Amino acid sequence: MIDEPSRKRTDARRNRDRIIEVAGATFAAQGLDVPMREIARRAGVGPATLYRHFPAKGDLVAATFADQLDHCVATLDAALADPDPWRGFCVFIEKVCAMQADDRGFTAAFLATLPGTLATDFERVRDHHLRRFAELTRRAKQSGHLRADFVPDDIKLLIMANGGIGTESPAASRRLVALLLQSLQAHPTTPPAPLPPPVLPPPRPFP
Repeated sequence: MIDEPSRKRTDARRNRDRIIEVAGATFAAQGLDVPMREIARRAGVGPATLYRHFPAKGDLVAATFADQLDHCVATLDAALADPDPWRGFCVFIEKVCAMQADDRGFTAAFLATLPGTLATDFERVRDHHLRRFAELTRRAKQSGHLRADFVPDDIKLLIMANGGIGTESPAASRRLVALLLQSLQAHPTTPPAPLPPPVLPPPRPFP
């Protein structure tokens, strides 16, 4: 027979997992502006339960996107381990933007300043690996392939540009990223590498 404390711990874990699952789907579709009470309603829990697990919205965002941040870290590790710095740079940008094209909430989480204890840890990890991205940038420049005036913070501009497409058209995102990477080459190839097929994102409804 399961004792009462064990049952409560099991219920708490189940509620927490359910909240994160619902928040992930909601943020991916609608961004981070969805109110906490709406997340609680969709998860089938009361606001008090949600705030007991996540005292600040930034904590919920950090928990929701922890796996995506880990994936970014692993992708950066692989890029830094690539003996070809330019290839590593390009593959990193392509993979991060592909992940972003699947989830509009991740863009906002990556760029945001988030309140909360878990959010502080999320930002610390993010900022540490942005500094590591600076090393990848340095190597790509040193190889002679990345233009000299690119700065590491420009990755935020790339992410913002790619995020403007939204999640409706991954194909449009791939074409945009290919165009951006060609523009970043110090000495573009002649003729340039072929782009992915042209595509227009579907029209969005007027507000």
